[in-house]
Amino acid sequence: MFRPTPVRSILCRKSAALAVSRSFRPPSLRTPRSRHASTSSTLPNSRITSGVRVLLGYTIGTLATPPSLLASLGLARLQASTEDDEPTYGTSEDFQKAIQELRDTFSNQGHESGVVSTDPDDLHVHGFSVNDYHPGALHTVVVYPRSTEDVINIVKIATKYRMPVTPFSGGTSLEGNFRGHAVGGICVDMSNMDKILEIHEQDSDVVCQPGVGWMEINETLQKKGIPLFFPLDPGPGATIGGMMSTGCSGTNAVRYGTAKGEWFLNATVVLPSGEVIKTRTRARKSSAGFDVTKLFIGAEGTLGIITEVTIRLAPVLPTTVAVVPFPNVKQATEAVINVMNRGVGIQCVELCDSEFMRSANLFGGCERTYPEVDCLFFKFQGPTQASIQETAQIVKEIVKKHGATGFELAHNEKEAKDLWAARKNALYSGLARLEGSRGWSTDVCVPISRLPDLVYETKEDIRELGLVSTIVGHVGDGNFHALLLFRNDEELKIVQEAVHRMVERAIKMEGTCTGEHGVGIGKREYLYSELGEGTVELMRAIKKTIDPLGLFNPGKLYPDKSMKNREKH
Repeated sequence: MFRPTPVRSILCRKSAALAVSRSFRPPSLRTPRSRHASTSSTLPNSRITSGVRVLLGYTIGTLATPPSLLASLGLARLQASTEDDEPTYGTSEDFQKAIQELRDTFSNQGHESGVVSTDPDDLHVHGFSVNDYHPGALHTVVVYPRSTEDVINIVKIATKYRMPVTPFSGGTSLEGNFRGHAVGGICVDMSNMDKILEIHEQDSDVVCQPGVGWMEINETLQKKGIPLFFPLDPGPGATIGGMMSTGCSGTNAVRYGTAKGEWFLNATVVLPSGEVIKTRTRARKSSAGFDVTKLFIGAEGTLGIITEVTIRLAPVLPTTVAVVPFPNVKQATEAVINVMNRGVGIQCVELCDSEFMRSANLFGGCERTYPEVDCLFFKFQGPTQASIQETAQIVKEIVKKHGATGFELAHNEKEAKDLWAARKNALYSGLARLEGSRGWSTDVCVPISRLPDLVYETKEDIRELGLVSTIVGHVGDGNFHALLLFRNDEELKIVQEAVHRMVERAIKMEGTCTGEHGVGIGKREYLYSELGEGTVELMRAIKKTIDPLGLFNPGKLYPDKSMKNREKH
């Protein structure tokens, strides 16, 4: 059984780290024709390199860390030959040798032939997505590992031939997070690593592989009669590895928070060096050094490949649903602010605008017809039916003060499921609004007090642009989603402009360009504006230190230098 390197972090002496970095010399690399400059052995004086030098001088190391990891830290300095240098990748001939070595490696280990695939359909599925319209590129090969050892072998071969490596999980992400690189590369599909390894009911946690879906976990717990569930609920089909990598959340975030809370207790990760770490133990809390687990939450596979995760569970509590219509979005969102400040038992509160409600009726996925006005969908939660009824009464009184024109409370579980079905069918009902259309789905998030202005200004902007759109939102935490519809390339350009304006509007309101979809390709250009140059450069320095060759999911998350001074429009 493989045992990862323990993370017993201490502060290394500056002189020791510098001595390692000075003694290390990178291997000679073959540079693709007209693609990249050769690697320089001269130590640069750029700002990035200065940041990396600080990390190297006072790096978090471990007494048990093999020399190869320390050597890779030294390589980070040597790789940063310019402020905007490109990684050096292998040639197409190198990539073909890598594919053959992958096939030989997995064949010798007794794996079936389909583990390594260059089938054109397979490459297309993994390099493009029906969920978004960001630029796509094909991977060179798709590999389906079954264990941590398999992933180690893939990473070592990728490093040998300087091949980009892109992890692929459920394939449901919306910002081009798993697109192939222009030069090709290896797509590591984790779908065969889909096991629930251990269930600790008394500890309220589960140990699982990254390819298992959150819905499968909850279904398994329910079938076993275990009254616990994993509360993060992004789109159907999302799996644990992708959820952790994009920093996801969902409708339950108003009650349970996001992936960046304590729901991921630890992770086993294969680093770009081919070494493996386990970020911490299974204890419910720890103050032992950095929270290394969170380093990989939202990193989108750019720092390592997750092969095992321990997730925390929550008790299943009784719930019911209410639908509340309002004259407009502004009054609805203002009501939510008041409700949340009362501290009542709210598991979810979702905003569905009038266009969405009209779409829900057109889609016909529910057993009833809704009023075609802006509505709030509440899911009340409590340990007893009496507590739920008390919450419902308090909320009813609050929303009435904010102009609610009704309050429909489900009387039983069947009614609650039917009412909530309208919200869960958001994508399909939204597309029904405009025949023959496709949809661009995006999200932003702002402080809750700014949400009424953001939603109102966005709806006005969409109307002036002549677009058809539906808006749904996790309004209890200031997050909303817009589905912008288009039928041709001309309308797609208008949609892209609308998204750009929506994001800039949110950032100006002290918000974020992405509440839960991640950055990927689609939101990279906004990170300088949102986070500031210092934070972005720190992220980049960490990336260069852990992945000095720049092989892990290149082109995602970290903005190009050219985006720093991009003129806003």
